[in-house]
Amino acid sequence: MKRIMISLAAFLAFGVAARADGGHIVVPAEQRYAGYSGNLPPCEDPGVLLRISDRFAQKESEYWPSPLQIAGYDRIREFSMRANGLDYIPRRYCLARATLNDNHEHTVIYDIEENLGIIGWGYGVEWCVVGLDRNLAYAPGCGALRPLAERFLGENAIRARY
Repeated sequence: MKRIMISLAAFLAFGVAARADGGHIVVPAEQRYAGYSGNLPPCEDPGVLLRISDRFAQKESEYWPSPLQIAGYDRIREFSMRANGLDYIPRRYCLARATLNDNHEHTVIYDIEENLGIIGWGYGVEWCVVGLDRNLAYAPGCGALRPLAERFLGENAIRARY
């Protein structure tokens, strides 16, 4: 009996426990050993938007002969929180319309990730400006983040430059 209890405790510590029907019990990431808090900045947080703007300007100036910068954001919207499930690292998925310094508008798809900042400290931000993913880091048309956005908002909402 003691051995069974120790095995069950070990399974719960890693977020999975066997069930009689062959499935597993989902243990939210916050309830694991050294778990997550689930507290993430909102999509419109100035620090998040500034990080996207700074990195976009840096990428454009260092890797492409482009003076493009993000001048401002509007239509900022969260379209999902923890869409991958409770037992994964908490992520907030967001969408915004960015106006660039050339007066063109582009959709920005981004997620805010808990403890995925530099060396695992603070929040991390993955982002993509639709139409300006020149190195195809997120596949054509920001494909790595885009399917999730399309699932919640529809393909036409993304193509219409949100």
